[in-house]
Amino acid sequence: DIQLFSDTLGALRVMQNVYFQPWIGTWPTAIDWTAAVMGTQVAGALDSLSGGFEALKANHYYEFSTSENLISLYFTHLVSFYFGQDALSLRNQAYDDMLWVVLGWLDTIRFAESHSKAHFEASAAERPVQGWHGTAWFPAFAHRARIFWHLASAGWDTQLCGGGMNWNPKLMPYKNAITNELWISASTSMYLHFPGDENTSPFKAGDGQPELATTTNWPAHDPKYKYAAIDAHKWLAASNMTNDKGLYVDGFHISGYRRGSNNTGRKCDERDEMVYTYNQGTILTGLRELYTITGKSEYLDEGHQLIRAVIKATGWDITEDGPVQDLKVLENRGVPAWYGLGRAGILEDACDISGSCSQDAQTFKGIWMHHFTTFCKPLDEKFGGAKMDPSIHLKNANSHVESCKGYKSWLQHNADAARNTRDGEGRFGMWWTVGLMKDYHVVDLHIVPEDIPKSDGATDYRNDGVPNNSIWMMMSSSSQNDDGKQRPMRERRKVINISDANDRGRGRTVETQSGGLALLRALWEVS
Repeated sequence: DIQLFSDTLGALRVMQNVYFQPWIGTWPTAIDWTAAVMGTQVAGALDSLSGGFEALKANHYYEFSTSENLISLYFTHLVSFYFGQDALSLRNQAYDDMLWVVLGWLDTIRFAESHSKAHFEASAAERPVQGWHGTAWFPAFAHRARIFWHLASAGWDTQLCGGGMNWNPKLMPYKNAITNELWISASTSMYLHFPGDENTSPFKAGDGQPELATTTNWPAHDPKYKYAAIDAHKWLAASNMTNDKGLYVDGFHISGYRRGSNNTGRKCDERDEMVYTYNQGTILTGLRELYTITGKSEYLDEGHQLIRAVIKATGWDITEDGPVQDLKVLENRGVPAWYGLGRAGILEDACDISGSCSQDAQTFKGIWMHHFTTFCKPLDEKFGGAKMDPSIHLKNANSHVESCKGYKSWLQHNADAARNTRDGEGRFGMWWTVGLMKDYHVVDLHIVPEDIPKSDGATDYRNDGVPNNSIWMMMSSSSQNDDGKQRPMRERRKVINISDANDRGRGRTVETQSGGLALLRALWEVS
């Protein structure tokens, strides 16, 4: 599909040309953690473009020099971002923020290694044999990934709730889905893709962090990463963190740990029922890689079960391969019904319809799509901790591919809607569903039905901010973060007399652009 490939490349071009500034090495409107995710999205897109250019080259659509120039251009943006990333600030943030950094640089290593092997290590006379120039940056990228994995490891705790990662050491203990999913996926990626690190900077013996200075060599495929992922998955699977729709809720507080309780409680007994899209996706990379590591197909089964739960929660019937609700409701400017994570078969977060999504939430759907794409890559394993029976592995591989192809129609439906949210500059909007509603006009937004159930046990802190109460805050805390620029910023501007639903709130941003890019890439990869 030449048009799909062109649209994917176009989405990347807009994201980088409009939002990225090479001279400072970042996307200036992003905050630290969303910038880390932007780097991940660029690395993922380059991985798809590398394979896509090779496939299209056979049909003479692209010459190697043209494609290589584009890939090298955007890779230089990632190198620039290595220096532009505020690593010092991130070292003092929440554990999930640290783990986005780990995944970003490991994904960049994964892309560069794949691109080098595919295009620069062949014996053909027209190819150099020393490998692609991007691999020269492996020591720097690996070092940063290693440092942040070890910093985040302080969040793993067995004293409370019998295990699990804590979210933020500045707040009351909160074992949430995203931090534990990130820990699983970052740990599997460290085991499989971390090339080793001999750089002891910035830690030296006697600097107060001896656990990070016990060796001058951190080897590739260290079993500690594998065991960290397996243990974390075991804890998460037993944590009762999914609801009756099979979706991950946000996390657990500990009632016996707050003020006035003498901190005697250790059980995760207060579940926050808030559901976000990214909590359903980040674990998919870890599940895919746990299969590679162990050869156990139940990890793949778990991933497909979660994907199907998400698709069902958008109002899409996988068996019938179409929306559950008759889309005639879109006539006369009707709004489709809410199914838990979307409407009319389109993926949504709860804030989309009102245009009230924060900077955090604008990043979520793209994260889901990125990890979905990683999960659905073919099972052409080259490394694993377990010896797999070839016939069983082949059966698993074929079943996996067929299952992923079964999601294509749903992805196509979402992509068609999302494409219709692009403005004249090619910038994607946040609310993809409105792309189906061609006759919809934002006139009286207050009459849009509030059909998203409000649960007493759900706290939308990713959009509204962390509540200043005893459930969330320590006695010495007055805000969720001392660094104001890291707050999620509910709205960037208010627009009067708007006709485009995606001009509301923060409008179109680098985060919404990354979501459109990740969606088109996901569709390309399963097509």
